[in-house]
Amino acid sequence: MNYDILFAIGLAVIALPIALVSLKKFRRAFLVPEGYAGLLYYKGKFVEVLLAGEHIRWGRHFTLGVADLRRTTLLVAGQEVLTADNVGLKLSVVVAYQVIDPAKAAHETQNWQGDLYTATQLALRSIVGGVAVEALLSQRLNIGAQLLASVQPEAGKIGINVQTVDVKDVMLPAELKRAFAEVLKAKQEGHAALERARGESASLRNLANAARVLDGNPALMNLRLMQSLTAAQNAGNTLVLGMPGGFVPLKNGKPNASHEPPVESS
Repeated sequence: MNYDILFAIGLAVIALPIALVSLKKFRRAFLVPEGYAGLLYYKGKFVEVLLAGEHIRWGRHFTLGVADLRRTTLLVAGQEVLTADNVGLKLSVVVAYQVIDPAKAAHETQNWQGDLYTATQLALRSIVGGVAVEALLSQRLNIGAQLLASVQPEAGKIGINVQTVDVKDVMLPAELKRAFAEVLKAKQEGHAALERARGESASLRNLANAARVLDGNPALMNLRLMQSLTAAQNAGNTLVLGMPGGFVPLKNGKPNASHEPPVESS
């Protein structure tokens, strides 16, 4: 009896490591990094989406794919498009997106990045083709909003959430750049001429007002003359001044209409 017990114990001691090794072969540990999602497959068939962390599965023939869930951008650069007024432009667009359904993105299309690029490209051609070049240059934010509204539904079909679409660069032909520069220069010159005309009009109005004041109060001309003399003296300048014939004395009463020189008797 003792030999049977010892034999059983010995057999268990030998069998236990073998069993542990066998179990270890069937134990699979999967580690999904933060910011990613794991796509678990069994014999090539999709099973489930695994979130970030460690996951244990028992059995063989399990495989794991990883999808990036972080926000990223896609540059759609150098797209040649025609505007509504048949002007050829090159535009660059930046698309900010995030994968929200990794299973759909992996299984609904062969290359979801390429599909997103193509959807943005087609939307850009469609929207810019209905806008004149001047409106495009002045309404870039509105163009981005229209692109977002057009691309978002298509991206949602493949598990992508498009967050923003912005027009990054608008490259005009050389001759169109020169034309816009000439128009801008003409506008600036017109504004400058308008401001000069306004300044001259204001100056003429001030002169007219001063003339009316001096006409009613001739003695003010003497005060203005004294101010000029004082300013010249303070500046250290030498001023040679001839007394005007119509100089009005600073006293009460109206000035004489004429000032005849005394007649010398011989």
